[in-house]
Amino acid sequence: MGTQCKGKRLPGGPSQARGHSTRGRILDSAVKLYLANTSGEVSVAAIAADAAVFPNQVTYYFGSKDSLFIHAAFLALLHDAERVEAIGNSAASPESFRRNMARTVLMLPSMPLVVRALAVGTSRPALAAVVDQHLNLLFRQSERYLARLMKQRRWEVQRPMPVETRTFWSAAFGASLLSQAGAMGSGSDVDLSGTLTVRDGSQ
Repeated sequence: MGTQCKGKRLPGGPSQARGHSTRGRILDSAVKLYLANTSGEVSVAAIAADAAVFPNQVTYYFGSKDSLFIHAAFLALLHDAERVEAIGNSAASPESFRRNMARTVLMLPSMPLVVRALAVGTSRPALAAVVDQHLNLLFRQSERYLARLMKQRRWEVQRPMPVETRTFWSAAFGASLLSQAGAMGSGSDVDLSGTLTVRDGSQ
């Protein structure tokens, strides 16, 4: 459950367009490097070198390395969520939808990054608004996706759509955190599918 990320041309002339391109390159490089090193540190210098910019441009566009990390983690999740939507679309029944969504989300490469991003946002109150912005985007896109699918399939959920999506993602983040902490062996140890109430509305 997620969104497609499309670039938009900014108003204001060539200088603003170049700025957007630089910011986008920095963010794309950060996503790539953090995904390649999910359990370790990625330096500002490495991100700048990959994006072909100066290190001070990273802080100019994002304020801090932690802010860039949060943006990159959630962008990686939104990209991954496109694959989750495709798998959800292929489900032939509500049961297979619940099962496939749960299994796929727990295997997303971006999940460890997002869990770390949530921790960074918690420890840095100044970044709480950045985390909140990305979470709200994820929830809204998930709600739209699920509502569209329910209408197409004539399925239904047994609670309000915002509650459905927030409950699912909250459980997914918690399961990923426990897995990283070694508190559970694999995704099969958590019934994430049980957090979804998708049912056949014709029955």
